[in-house]
Amino acid sequence: MLPIMVGICLACIGSAMLTTAVSLHLGKPGISPQVVQIVLTAYPVGFLVGCLVTRPAVAQYGHERTFVAILVLALLAASGFVFTDFLPSWICFRLLGGLAMASLFVVCESWINLYAEHHNRGALFSIYMLTTAIAVLLGQVLVAMVGPQSPHLFLVAAATVLLALASKFAGGRWPALPAIDPEHAGSARPVRRLGPLALFRLAPVTVVAIFQGGITNMNIFVLTPIYGTQIGLSAATTVGLVTTISIAGMLAQTPVGWLSDRFERRIILLVQGILSVTLCAAIAWLGNSSVPLLFVLFFIYGCTALTVYPVAMAFGASQLHSRHMVGASGTLLLLYSIGNVATPGISAGLMEHMGAPAMFLLLGGGAVLVTIAACYNLLRRPVVAPAMQAVEERA
Repeated sequence: MLPIMVGICLACIGSAMLTTAVSLHLGKPGISPQVVQIVLTAYPVGFLVGCLVTRPAVAQYGHERTFVAILVLALLAASGFVFTDFLPSWICFRLLGGLAMASLFVVCESWINLYAEHHNRGALFSIYMLTTAIAVLLGQVLVAMVGPQSPHLFLVAAATVLLALASKFAGGRWPALPAIDPEHAGSARPVRRLGPLALFRLAPVTVVAIFQGGITNMNIFVLTPIYGTQIGLSAATTVGLVTTISIAGMLAQTPVGWLSDRFERRIILLVQGILSVTLCAAIAWLGNSSVPLLFVLFFIYGCTALTVYPVAMAFGASQLHSRHMVGASGTLLLLYSIGNVATPGISAGLMEHMGAPAMFLLLGGGAVLVTIAACYNLLRRPVVAPAMQAVEERA
């Protein structure tokens, strides 16, 4: 799996650099706020489209060739910033960049789910999540090394994506996936996408937890600076909070993945939900009392909330037939991205009307839903093969 992880890491580094570089450029004086909004919106729109269009490509060409095509698309989108600063064209580049990254995630996550077995799926997913987290961090380090105002920033970002494409050919072919079940290999019936409702019938806690993961990951990084300012923290302390929760999420990925391979994943999600609710309440009530305590609470919250996604994905994959992996990955990533896009505005509105701790009202509410869904998943009867087939046929 090393060539795959190297490719995804380099591609994510390039994407993170481009996101920062575009934001820095758009912050220059003389650029219309309307243009800035459209350019910034293009990436999440492209991301949503990528979640929808990847499954047919994988079905037609397979994971590996689709991965190469996506990297080529990402390289073209990244190279566009090098050759022109015509802002309307940047809308297209960001749209293609978002589409490429979403497709890249769908391909990698569905491939991991197909390649992994029950005893190591959590560990492999934790490695994948750790890789993407490190890539985002390295992207910011590279921006600092090249220089935020350097004219070569876009060139370095494009070169990083080119290295991701080169690593695919240098690393050789991917490991072979398990053989397709003969029962379905000869089936002429087309494989349809499992929608959110069908996935909810099979694994309720996965659907709820993935959506909550999108809410948490976006809100905690986008709104923590606002939270810190509103409770009177210095800029350096606020940056320290964001860094703390990022490091906590990275450090916890491997041990949580190890645990999820050895214990019931629904119980782990239940524990994560209860801990997240408790920590959100503690931060909301005690956050103003002590800065060291706030750092401790943020660290534990990062270890808990930022590891929900891989556990939920691993459990969901264990409930699906292999022929639905790609479509299910796309649907779950779509739910994740909707949580990313739709909720920061709600959180910001709550904070404006109810104060800074209201940020954790939304996060804690989502954690309550994860807890309830985990309880429901534990208490209901297991999904047997006939029931699963009926769900698939209604999809």
